[in-house]
Amino acid sequence: MTVVKKELTLEEEKLTIRDISIAAEAQTKQGDTFFLITQRWWQEWLEYVNQNQASTVNDGSASEHQFLGGSTALKRPSSINNSDLIYQAASGDSNVGIELHDTLVEGTDYILLPQEVWNQLYEWYGGGPILPRKVINSGLSQTELAVEVYPLRLQLHLMPKDERSTIRISKKETIRELHKKACEIFSLNPEIVCIWDYFSHQKHALMDMEKTLDDANIQMDQDILVEVVNSNSAGGMNSFHENGAADNGMVALVEPSQSNFSNAEGLSLSKGSTRNGNAELSQSQHLASSGTEKTYASTGVSTRGSTCGLTGLMNLGNTCFMNSAIQCLVHTPEFARYFREDYYQEINRQNPLGMVGELALAFGDLLRKLWAPGRTPVAPRPFKAKLARFAPQFSGYNQHDSQELLAFLLDGLHEDLNRVKHKPYIKSKDADGRPDEEVADEYWANHIARNDSIIVDVCQGQYKSTLVCPVCNKVSVTFDPFMYLSLPLQSATTRSMTVTIFTCDGSALPAACTVTVPKQGRCRDLIQALGNSCSLKHTEKLLLAEIRGHLIHRFLEDPLISLSSIKDDDHLAAYKIPKLAKNSKFLQLIHRREEREIGISQSSVGWKPYGTPLVSPISCDDVITRGDIQLIVHRMLSPMLRSENPGFNCVSRSKASSAAANASRLTAASEACIDSSLPNDDPRQKDMSSSKLANLEKLPLQLVDENNACIDLTVGEDKSVKLSSSSMSILVFVDWSQKLLENYDTRYIENLPEVTKYGPATKKTRTEPLSLYSCLEAFLREEPLVPEDMWYCPTCKERRQASKKLDLWRLPEVLVIHLKRFSYSRSMKHKLETFVNFPIHDFDLTKYVANKNNSRRQLYELYALTNHYGGMGSGHYTAHIKLLDENRWYNFDDSHISPINEEDVKSAAAYVLFYRRVRADHHHHHHHSVSNGAVSSAGQHNISSRK
Repeated sequence: MTVVKKELTLEEEKLTIRDISIAAEAQTKQGDTFFLITQRWWQEWLEYVNQNQASTVNDGSASEHQFLGGSTALKRPSSINNSDLIYQAASGDSNVGIELHDTLVEGTDYILLPQEVWNQLYEWYGGGPILPRKVINSGLSQTELAVEVYPLRLQLHLMPKDERSTIRISKKETIRELHKKACEIFSLNPEIVCIWDYFSHQKHALMDMEKTLDDANIQMDQDILVEVVNSNSAGGMNSFHENGAADNGMVALVEPSQSNFSNAEGLSLSKGSTRNGNAELSQSQHLASSGTEKTYASTGVSTRGSTCGLTGLMNLGNTCFMNSAIQCLVHTPEFARYFREDYYQEINRQNPLGMVGELALAFGDLLRKLWAPGRTPVAPRPFKAKLARFAPQFSGYNQHDSQELLAFLLDGLHEDLNRVKHKPYIKSKDADGRPDEEVADEYWANHIARNDSIIVDVCQGQYKSTLVCPVCNKVSVTFDPFMYLSLPLQSATTRSMTVTIFTCDGSALPAACTVTVPKQGRCRDLIQALGNSCSLKHTEKLLLAEIRGHLIHRFLEDPLISLSSIKDDDHLAAYKIPKLAKNSKFLQLIHRREEREIGISQSSVGWKPYGTPLVSPISCDDVITRGDIQLIVHRMLSPMLRSENPGFNCVSRSKASSAAANASRLTAASEACIDSSLPNDDPRQKDMSSSKLANLEKLPLQLVDENNACIDLTVGEDKSVKLSSSSMSILVFVDWSQKLLENYDTRYIENLPEVTKYGPATKKTRTEPLSLYSCLEAFLREEPLVPEDMWYCPTCKERRQASKKLDLWRLPEVLVIHLKRFSYSRSMKHKLETFVNFPIHDFDLTKYVANKNNSRRQLYELYALTNHYGGMGSGHYTAHIKLLDENRWYNFDDSHISPINEEDVKSAAAYVLFYRRVRADHHHHHHHSVSNGAVSSAGQHNISSRK
């Protein structure tokens, strides 16, 4: 029976594998091995063993299924070939160094087979390469089994030698195992090697030998520092100092083997780090449990009897987005008090908008755990499970946006704790000219009648929103509640733009005009600023165009085009034209000059566009002749005539008076062109234009007609020109010969400046940090609604793109401010790394509050914020939180907590800021910032300080 496989039928192969699979899946446990097999081969095998499903004959003889379904039998698959799953290594067929392609997807690219199944298939078919992977515990409760298809790939940096190596290791391995492997790779004596978390090339923390890489929050492709330390002193490494970083206290190092001081596992303190918190407070349980009272080296924080609230949250796999938001809420004094008291009677179990109270209960339980004495980090698994059930968008182990979670959480908690059991339906009345105070209070009362919870008491404020119809100027005022403010990060709220202004009537030379406009403004803002700057007459208007390649790329006719669509290196022209008769077209004059080959023959390459096109309106109510176009062009070019040229009968010397003289000389001729009051066959008009033209030199003009043919305008000046009915523009080329260039000074049309030039002069203004106040101003500034949000104007009875202005009206006890660092478009996600300078004390909102009856100063102080480091979709969240009882700041990084200095709270990573109202009586004393006997905005709850 050596040739077993020959005698197996398809059906038997199929059943054998099925039985093995069922048995194996049932008893899978941590540490088992699964094997990757390419989906392509597996699919082929499945089709092979299932090919005679339709048949009742099962003896598998070939003659039998030749006839089934009329198709020929599928051949037995050849040997297993997993090569499409790996990078082709040149290391022969040894399994060392086999790397999977980085982005394989289970079920699309590969299937995972239990060991017994793989063994059986391999015995039948052979092949390879063999790709074994281990089963690990993962998931919320660490009870879900998962196959670790991609073990961690870590970059080891050996110091001081500066060698590098890449290692693959399971995230379930301990740091001790990593230490051992690193020593093997670099052939080092383990006694003198330290392993550091080297996230983004900064020494963060010595790593605790007993922890797994998973617990230490080590991510794929992270850097690890392998440091060789000279051990001269008797105590091994205890005299060693982390170079530069930990000069503020002792650093106890890990002795890999027979440690003399077993208590100092990985306790390292340094300040200013962004991740993994350096002074790992999880240490404190370890130290406290040893029965001896110890204090942190040089920080003065006692580990016993210290404040509650310093409890970390474990990272359950990319859950830092959740942990950072939760810590900020948990350390909001009003919430800390509320959820530690008896809040159960306020739970609303029948609110269809809520989570039947479950979210509030899960949050309350978590908050109590975090405020309980003891420093053991809490795993927020029950909370995460509840969250995922009600908000599936936060399920799984992807990184999410901590602000989106926060918004959901505040909303969900509010509905779960809403004291209103039956919401009345209230229709808001129109303001109709009543005083704002009255309307605002009415809106707020209506809001409170439907929404009344601790969340409303603490976090909700009220905006005044004013909409103005652009057509009938109808003003609509509403007062809407808000839970947080989402502020835009405009690096500058204004922008300077340079546009060159051209006249069509020959009255002035082209001139560059620089104006300041709102950065997020529209074309109408630019046109208005230009009009004011170049003293536009009320009978004129500006036609804005973008110039590319010496042609008009587009007319910016829609006043609502966003200025952000105009780039700094674009070139804009504005043409001053009369606000004239409806039926007119634009004559576009395009300049061309001859380009010559540099070479022996000096042959001409042809006429190429150059300079800036000029534009003039042309009336279509009557027949236009070739002579008329000659006159219009003469008039447009007249300011550039060189006055000293005798052939152009002009005597005056100065450029301006020459332009004026030329203009007046041409006025009569011009009027003849534009004056459509004269009937077309009136002899006076013809005489006038031909006699005027007689004094002028013919210009080499060509008109592009409706068939795209060029018509020479230097001959037959009385011939009429047929204008295309479809196009708004008439193209005329003027070909500048050397002779013609001697008569005109064309530099005025040649160098069109860019919209914004960043010369050295503007550098300084660009690097000034953005302040939180200017973000707030940008948010409150009047702006047109985006086209998607058109407003239905009750007066016009049409949807209009109204302009909208926001004002703050009623401010909450706790003001949450979200800095809009992330922008999403269909193709791109983008993160702004702008540093925003936000006040920690005395954030003064007095002048931004529109309700002037409220005379007291509106001062706020910062007590918590979340930070986001890194790019989109990946990245890491932490929180900086001020424990108000202690009046000191801490960095909360998942399970790691470390003290930080107040000046280190501000960084470009700040994402969501939490401010609390400062009572007028003590806003000068930063140190007692715990509110005493304050009344919340809705006036229901007396909030006393927690001591």
